[in-house]
Amino acid sequence: MSQFKLNGKVALVTGANSGIGAVTARELALQGYHVFLACRSQQKAQAVLKEIQSLSFGRAKAEFIELDLADLDSVRQCAAQFLSRNLPLHLLIANAGLAGQKGMTTSGFELTFGVCHVGHFLLTQLLTEKLIESKPARVVVVSSKAHRHAQGIDFNAVLKFTNSFGGLKEYAVAKLANILFAKELGRRLYGTGVTTYAVHPGVVSTNVWRGLPQPLVKLISHFMISPEEGAQTTLYCATQPQLAGDTGFYYEDCKVKVSSHAAQNINLANQLWEKSLYWVKQ
Repeated sequence: MSQFKLNGKVALVTGANSGIGAVTARELALQGYHVFLACRSQQKAQAVLKEIQSLSFGRAKAEFIELDLADLDSVRQCAAQFLSRNLPLHLLIANAGLAGQKGMTTSGFELTFGVCHVGHFLLTQLLTEKLIESKPARVVVVSSKAHRHAQGIDFNAVLKFTNSFGGLKEYAVAKLANILFAKELGRRLYGTGVTTYAVHPGVVSTNVWRGLPQPLVKLISHFMISPEEGAQTTLYCATQPQLAGDTGFYYEDCKVKVSSHAAQNINLANQLWEKSLYWVKQ
């Protein structure tokens, strides 16, 4: 760390208090980014902040900013708080997520869809102007290979309580929405200097699975990788210079991959965008 120096760039990482998000925030901070850890629990974020300062001998810049993606008022407050700092924003990492939990958000969406997609959609909308001002800038959306299990989006179902056993159907829909959002955002921001990337991190051993039935968790644990391994594709898309001109693609194992047929549906992507705009303006 004797060579450590700040690079003048700013990153905001959602769900940065544990798992892939914590690793992503830590590695970006150690690369010299001023990192905002956007999450619900300041207590959990403190452990990550402490690790960052320990590894950088107190020279890294990282801080907590409160964000509850299930509450759109909290999302608005988070964006306003960040913008009040008058800092640039070069990286927005939409990482936070959950799987297997049932319920609805306080803003009236199926829980997984509301947290994984709607909350991130609004946050990105509120920070888009800042991203464009800060160009070149990147938005990395953490999706999943599980998106392949969703054939489309039922726009009525996403406004209701989780319906499926284990919530896996809803998880697939939310992850499909992540890819469609990244693709449509890239299309709409083409030429602005802001590029977008959707990533599958792998099946990672994190708290995201805490809501699943334990026998299922035990089964898939044999195929899980560490958060350090899982963060690699996110970090690749966030920082690799050779990706500067690429936008709207889907990545697995640090390589562009072909997403599902539904994830390439331009009409569905546009429909999701328009629905999301309507929802967050309510």
